[in-house]
Amino acid sequence: MAALGPQDGYSVTPWLQPATVLPLCLAAVLWPTARRPAWVSPALRIAVPAGASVALTVVAVLTDWPMAFGLAEAASLLYLLLVAVRSCPGWWATAFVGLCGMAVVILPARLPQGPAGGVGLALLFPVMVAAGLGGYLRFLDHRRRAMVDRTRRSERLAMAADLHDFVAHHVTGILVQAQMAQMMATDPDQLRPVLRNIETSATEALASMRRTVGLLREAPDYTAAAGGKSRPLGDLAALPSLVEGFGGGPVGPKVVLHRDPAVPDDLPAEVQTAAYRVVQEALTNVRRHAADAGEVTVDLVHDGRALTVTVRDDGRGGTRIPQAARGGGFGLVGLTERVTALGGELRTGPRPTGQGWEVTAVLPTDSSARA
Repeated sequence: MAALGPQDGYSVTPWLQPATVLPLCLAAVLWPTARRPAWVSPALRIAVPAGASVALTVVAVLTDWPMAFGLAEAASLLYLLLVAVRSCPGWWATAFVGLCGMAVVILPARLPQGPAGGVGLALLFPVMVAAGLGGYLRFLDHRRRAMVDRTRRSERLAMAADLHDFVAHHVTGILVQAQMAQMMATDPDQLRPVLRNIETSATEALASMRRTVGLLREAPDYTAAAGGKSRPLGDLAALPSLVEGFGGGPVGPKVVLHRDPAVPDDLPAEVQTAAYRVVQEALTNVRRHAADAGEVTVDLVHDGRALTVTVRDDGRGGTRIPQAARGGGFGLVGLTERVTALGGELRTGPRPTGQGWEVTAVLPTDSSARA
């Protein structure tokens, strides 16, 4: 059966191509995402215009109907090819690259005469450029998503560390002192300071949660509004109050803080925060695992290059804390990560004397050691 064409009385319809493929291409490229129905998927947006372009070219070849093609159609198809490589899943991307690439390369076949093959080969270059650019953008998107995922994970870990280090510390204190209050219910004179400590610990727990939430909601100019400097959640200046709050009350271990006069007050904020967290976690673990301890010592020593924080207790490991409230060891894990990130070292284990536990953190204070 001979192909039908202009020689059989059928006129060429120059409006057919711009009335079909070009609107489809423009709709696929320019349709706003917010107004796009759910069924209009990226695959459909790419497949329909490219398929229509290929179909028109095939019709033009089989029927000998010459149809013009313009730069707008070719550019739109190249853009859709780029989008396919950048956004579609692996096999779909491969299929759409073949479809869009073929649609562009065979466009010259619509011409009634001329070197269609040579023009088609020339169009291979922009096809390869579009595919390469789409692949590069796909790589950048993947790297950006991976970076965002790492940042979110880091933020989640920081949030977990803040909640554990501050809130769990105070809540553990509330639990221990509530147990003390039960034992002292018959002695009002000893009960009052315990109840005051419970109130103080609860207040500090709420304040810690507010500080943590405040950091999560912090605006870009938050530190500027606060005078240009942001105080860390814990620093060396706050250690005396931490120690005093832990050792207060008629029952519980005596806590002694020894700070070497050589320890400067202007240590880097991250070092001060890490030192505070070490002491806080060690004291919390004394409450959890060594409630029979009689004395706890906290030593701060600075040798010019590193700050050494040591917390020792003389407990035998007895505890009155319920198993569900003892924690799962996440505090030491987070503490080790924090100290290691600063180039330091965290050591925990029994004291050389054989009784009690010792936690030692070595935190470099010069930037070269922490780099």
